[in-house]
Amino acid sequence: MMRTTAIDAPRSSEAFRHEALLYAGQGDFLEGTLSFIRDGISAQEPILAVLNSPKIEMLRSELGGDADSVRFADMALVGHNPARIIPAWREFVTEHGAGGRRFRGIGEPIWPARSPEELVECERHEALLNFAFAGAPTWWLLCPYDTESLESSVIEEAHRNHPFVLSGGLAAESALYRGLAAVEEAFDHPLPEPPGRPEEMTFRSADLDAVRTFVSGLAAATGFDTGRTGDLILAVNELATNSLRHGGGRGVLRMWQVEGAMICEVRDEGRIGDPLVGRRHPSPDGEGGFGLWRESSVRSGSGQVLPDRLRRARSHVA
Repeated sequence: MMRTTAIDAPRSSEAFRHEALLYAGQGDFLEGTLSFIRDGISAQEPILAVLNSPKIEMLRSELGGDADSVRFADMALVGHNPARIIPAWREFVTEHGAGGRRFRGIGEPIWPARSPEELVECERHEALLNFAFAGAPTWWLLCPYDTESLESSVIEEAHRNHPFVLSGGLAAESALYRGLAAVEEAFDHPLPEPPGRPEEMTFRSADLDAVRTFVSGLAAATGFDTGRTGDLILAVNELATNSLRHGGGRGVLRMWQVEGAMICEVRDEGRIGDPLVGRRHPSPDGEGGFGLWRESSVRSGSGQVLPDRLRRARSHVA
């Protein structure tokens, strides 16, 4: 999957480097990430590592006193909604990108427990990183992938979404990398149809009360408590309002259950051409985020989530 001109992880002095680290188990993970971190510490480069909490503790233990030179963040929180990961990296870039200083990060948004819906959004996130930071100040982002626990299709997609792949201590350009031109094409593919026959209603501007009643009734029938029902109603109301304001003044709401979760989908006739919509903080003095910055998902006890999508948005609650 990689071109044969393997090299020892060179760095351009001017470009953002997005690299997948393919590792097989804990020892391989430590070898790859510790080398990356220690090189950054030696070069006095700021480092942000966004990983799950067990891996953060493992790295802290291995680094000892050097751990104080690394900023850590829990991916379970930062990446609960994968659409929020790029904004977190933007804050890091804004903080350290002035003056031509180099810096680096580690981010592992994909792990085996991710739901299929989350996985789609995480892979979309990885592709969008190349678009979001093209021409950004020089920094190096390493994205670990566990080849022992992830499906081969996920590893292949890592090759497609990363210009560089590091495996066995050698880095190479990925022959499967799609390039920036392919980023927008991914948004032209429809979401898969739901299983069975979902509950459905069409709404217009006078129907928001009916939308809320529709959601409340189905949530109650599913056994949602008052708190989760209120969260779901709020999320769907925001989606429906967005359709009325920016999607042609009408929409279609569909709801169904799958794998212990309630999924709400809002379709409309709108189309947004910006691949990063919903992944930027709305500007205080701009037109806003067209409603898509607001959470279109509600955290549940199981942590399941379905992030913002273009053209169709789904709210996913377990």
